[in-house]
Amino acid sequence: MKSPVLKNPNQDWHPNIWPPFTQIINSKPQLEVTHGKNALIYTKNPKQELIDGISSWWVTLHGHSNDYIADAIYHQAKTLEQVIFADFLHPQAQILSERLSGLTKLERLFFSDNGSTAVEVALKIAYQSWQNQGETRNQIIAFDGAYHGDTFGAMALGERNIFNENFDNLMFPVKRAPWPSTWINDEEVERKENNAIQILTKLLKKPTVAVILEPLVQGAGGMNMVRPEFIRRVSEVVKNNNSLLIADEVLTGFGRCGSLFAFQKANIIPDLISISKGLTGGFLPMGITLAKETIFQSFISDSPKKTFWHGHSFTANPLGCAAANASLDLLEKDPIKYLSFEEKHLSHLKKIKKLPFVKNIRVTGTIAAFDIEIGKNEGYLNNVGKRIKALSIKKGLFIRPLGNVIYLLPPLCITDRQLEKSYRIIFEILSDL
Repeated sequence: MKSPVLKNPNQDWHPNIWPPFTQIINSKPQLEVTHGKNALIYTKNPKQELIDGISSWWVTLHGHSNDYIADAIYHQAKTLEQVIFADFLHPQAQILSERLSGLTKLERLFFSDNGSTAVEVALKIAYQSWQNQGETRNQIIAFDGAYHGDTFGAMALGERNIFNENFDNLMFPVKRAPWPSTWINDEEVERKENNAIQILTKLLKKPTVAVILEPLVQGAGGMNMVRPEFIRRVSEVVKNNNSLLIADEVLTGFGRCGSLFAFQKANIIPDLISISKGLTGGFLPMGITLAKETIFQSFISDSPKKTFWHGHSFTANPLGCAAANASLDLLEKDPIKYLSFEEKHLSHLKKIKKLPFVKNIRVTGTIAAFDIEIGKNEGYLNNVGKRIKALSIKKGLFIRPLGNVIYLLPPLCITDRQLEKSYRIIFEILSDL
């Protein structure tokens, strides 16, 4: 029997667009954007100037329409826009590979299309590398609250919840360890970390393909932060138990956590790293998976079974590589922009923390977050987030709360005045609530 068709009562939605992560029946239509520049988005109707407080889903690293990156893409497009990467090399990919390898100390790069595919590639490489060495392992360990993408492999690694429960029967099993989320003045942090390490150590007694984590910050799971010390302990336990560590740096990479890559704060080197989002400064979709040379060597054989049979049409797209190289130029030219951002957040949060329902204030690099105890449901489905988003837009700020988690993750180019205005708007709205 067919379900009844519910027509959206709001006719302002575009008749052909299917927006992501949107329950149409109780959401407002998308705002049409005319252009963007630096930290600002300009909308058509109503005509408005909005501070982009979340870097357009965490990708717009240097701000909108950055001239330097735009020029790099333009000049590359006049030379070579695309070429099959299975058969050809091109200068932009070679330069980018050498730079990222030098920065991460991982020797091999595999190009894909986005964060989810970068995670899929890391997972497949890890799994097959053991088989190529003559050992079959099936156990994979992730952390409670994780999010690694929406393709099937990445989805299986993430927290099982309403967003993926329709596909539960199609996903492979994953063991989970606790994620010891912490915040400013958290007196229980050491106890939580010790408990998580104990459970992880016990799980690793079974031969394990890999442990995957989002170093320092779980993004979509609620901007849940941990200390660098915990990441370092995880790395030690994984290494001592002869497993692989995958760092999902899709969100946390490229200065977002106050170092170029988040794992560097813990003074570790993962076996595999997945990157995307800020990779191209938000200009073009691209994903990369980095692997240690020893892993790559396990695929070198005259046996077809040991080949990594994976690829994407736009692998190492020259335009994306040009954007990524230009973005790296900007990061290397002015690292103080991400190195000093944490102090800016902390200075503004002093006023926010005085509100009685604000809890668990936390900051890592360019990312600031806190929970608000308003509404019946904790987490993503708490409707208070939608109310706050709508009120913020009216006042000139675009944020997209994760339910009852309010966070700011602005582009590096945001001015002090714009950041102050963002916090002022949030404070005014919360005070009224």
